[in-house]
Parts: sequence; structure tokens; C-alpha cells
Amino acid sequence: MNEHVLVTYTFYVNGMHCKACELMTESELKDVPYITQVKSSLASRTVEVTGDFGNKSPELIAQELSQVLAHHGYSLSVAKVVLKRNWSEFKIAFPIALAFIVGFLALQKAGLVNLVNTGTVSYSTAFVVGIIASLSTCMAVVGGLLLSMSATFAKEGDRVRPQLLFHSGRIVSFFVLGGIIGAAGSVFALNVSATFALSLIIGGVMLILGINLLDIWPWIKKLQPAVPKILSKHVLGVASLNRTLTPLLIGLATFFLPCGFTQSMQIYTLSTGTFLKGGLTMLFFALGTLPVLALISFSSFSIHNSLKSGIFFKTAGLIVIMFALFNLINSLVVIGLISPVFNF
Repeated sequence: MNEHVLVTYTFYVNGMHCKACELMTESELKDVPYITQVKSSLASRTVEVTGDFGNKSPELIAQELSQVLAHHGYSLSVAKVVLKRNWSEFKIAFPIALAFIVGFLALQKAGLVNLVNTGTVSYSTAFVVGIIASLSTCMAVVGGLLLSMSATFAKEGDRVRPQLLFHSGRIVSFFVLGGIIGAAGSVFALNVSATFALSLIIGGVMLILGINLLDIWPWIKKLQPAVPKILSKHVLGVASLNRTLTPLLIGLATFFLPCGFTQSMQIYTLSTGTFLKGGLTMLFFALGTLPVLALISFSSFSIHNSLKSGIFFKTAGLIVIMFALFNLINSLVVIGLISPVFNF
């Protein structure tokens, strides 16, 4: 008679960046047959697993579970992973970010985009934020869901249709749900003070996101807002459904995942006050994420695992920080606390 003994181990997680990473590591490890319970923590960058591991050593267990998480960019270790701060990457990242912002300011001056504006976010800005979001560590969870779904349907010989359904479901749901949030905002009839407070929240969230992407102060990650974990777990649970509705439901579910970029756009959408403006804002954000997510769908594309990922994330972080500062400064202009800084 074999006696099953449940043992609990705590491993350090390398590659964890945001609340979405907690959900992804938990979701993937819970599918391992001999594991009964999983609890991830962004604060300590650890995962606690309980299961029947037999006579395996902690080192061997960490190695096996790392293989499960590898395609999402995570790995486990018994010893704490020392965060490497590669300051030299800023020598490349800063000029690229500066050139990006200068280019958009030039387009702003020409009236082609609306990057810097007093209290509003244009559709072109939402599109650019979507591009940045799709390449960020936070959006890796969406790519992870997409890859998991792709692998499941590929085994059944259905490679293209699920991808098209996922992207269609994502784009349509972002427009509809964004419109609902926008329409709901009209009920509250935000005054100048409320709009100012909302702009500060958006700028603050974006600032935290940008600093997190720099990956130099781990404690900042604790400040990032997130969807309640119980809701996000149910969102990830739709991946276990089957057949035609699954890709559509997963595409819709990504609206509720704890990606800070998505959340900042949702907060702004509340201030639009109409279904159409709210829907179009989230639509353009979703369209901005589409090119990279499409690459993930049909290739092994992954910025996260690239040798140049550090440079990219620092560049993206600096751009997001600049966006945040522009919005914060112009929020102060709207309320009349300071004079206009940008003459656009």
C-alpha cells in the first residue's frame, strides 16, 4: 500500500514582474498532476507549492517545474535570485526613448497626433500605449494565455481558426466593454475636480508602470493596482473550457486581467462620458496590442526571452514615464495650479 505524503516547498521565481505573473505561475503549476496547492507572491517573488513529490530533492522539483513555466519566461530556484541591475543598458535605452518622444512631439506640433493634451487621451495615444503594453512584461500573461490556447488546439489540428476567434473576441469586447464604462461615466457627470483627480490617478498608475518596467526598484511593484485576485482567477479559468466559444471567451477575458496599461485606459475611459468615445478608446488600445499578439499567435516571438529584453523594457519604461509626466503636468494646468508648459 502506497502512502501519499503531501509536502510544501517554497521556491524563488525568476522573471516575475507584476500581479499577472502571480496568476500565470499559479495557473500553470496547478495543472501539474502531483501538485495540490499553489500560492505565488510578487512581494517576495516566491511560489509555495504543496504536493506529493515522492523522494525528489527540492533542486530536482525546481528544475522540473521550471520546464513547465519556461515558455512563459519564468524559472524556479531553491536559492534567492539576486536582481541584476544592468545600468549600462540605459546608455542605449535613454537615447531611443528620447528620440521616440521627440518624434511624437513633432507629430503633435504638426497636428497629426494628440500625445500631449490637457486632460484627454487621443485615439492615437491609446494606440501607442497599446503597442507598448503588448511588449511589456505585464501583457506577457495575455501572450501566455494565447500560447496555452494555441498549443491545446494545435494538438487537435486546428491552428488558425482559434487565433482569429481570440483576436476578434478581444477587439470586439474591448470596444463594447469600453463603451459601457464610458457610458457609465456619464451618469457620474464628472466635474473639473473629479476629472483632475482621475487624471492624477491615471498619471500615477502610468508612472508606477514605467518605473516597474525599469526593473531597478523591486519594492515599487507592490504599489501597482490590480484586479481582485479572485476575479482574475475566474478569468484564467475560461481557458479550461472547450471548443468554439473558448477562444472568444479568452479574448473577452483579457479585458479583466491585471495589466496596468489596460487599467489606466479603463480609468480614463470612465471620463469620456459616452459609449462611442469610451468604446473607441479601448478599441484603439486593443488594436495597438494586435500586431505583437498576432506574432505570438503564429510564431515563437517573445521579447521577454530576448537577449536584448533589458534594453527594450528600460526603453519602454522611460517612454511610459514620460507619458505619465506629460499627463500629470497637464492635469495641473487644467486645474489652474501651473501655467501651460507645452505650447501645443
